Amino acid sequence: MTNMTNLIYLTIQGQTAQGRKFRPSDWAERLCGLLATQDRRQRMTYSPLLKPVQYEGVKSVVVAMTLADEQPDLFDQIVHFATSNQLVVIYPVESHLPQANVA
Repeated sequence: MTNMTNLIYLTIQGQTAQGRKFRPSDWAERLCGLLATQDRRQRMTYSPLLKPVQYEGVKSVVVAMTLADEQPDLFDQIVHFATSNQLVVIYPVESHLPQANVA
């Protein structure tokens, strides 16, 4: 089991390198739905390894780097999605979740 308190995160922002807003508007929730579960009331619960957030005013997704070890195919799929859509990717420099509001 992953220790959730010391995770290192990669942040994918919902804008292109050229500054254009990425569409569709629910892209982050769709992407994070790959690891989401439903509780007893059928509410979506996002994994601590893959969460939608608002980061610096931009809809974003934080991806725990441990996902690369735990589910390498899924991690590669997420990184490929970001690079193929020319999204801004912020590589980790600190060992805590970026100061962001969960979307």
